Amino acid sequence: MPKRERKLIARNRSARHEYFVDETFEAGIELRGTEVRSLRERACQITDAFCLIRGGQCWLHGVHLHPYSHGNIWNVDPDRKRRLLLHRRQIDYLDGKLRAKGMALIPLELYFNEQNRVKLLIGLCRGKKLYDKRADMARRDVDREIRRAIKEKNRY
Repeated sequence: MPKRERKLIARNRSARHEYFVDETFEAGIELRGTEVRSLRERACQITDAFCLIRGGQCWLHGVHLHPYSHGNIWNVDPDRKRRLLLHRRQIDYLDGKLRAKGMALIPLELYFNEQNRVKLLIGLCRGKKLYDKRADMARRDVDREIRRAIKEKNRY
């Protein structure tokens, strides 16, 4: 049987622009009711989301899962906080790292993995300064010019 690929639901495109991603972790997400069906419709927004560790558990705040179109009264609050499923050692490690100044847990991608389970890729991030963003844009432009020149040279 062929191996399934992961199906992307939502990506936080601004996260890599705003932050340096030091480490990434894959976390499960605790969902209720019709939320998985809603995610199958690709109805999710994670751009303003963030994660906090409170009471020994990791919580996801600011994610908006649109209500399921056929959910009626079984739809839950689309903006509620959701618990992330991580191992105890991972939570303790992240809690220690987050106590350092300037560190944040930012969701990067929400997707269905190979077993059709909803997973969230979270990044342990440091905030970028304006000059860092400018340097990244300049480096991207230079890389683009180099690729363009190589492509032009190989064309003839």
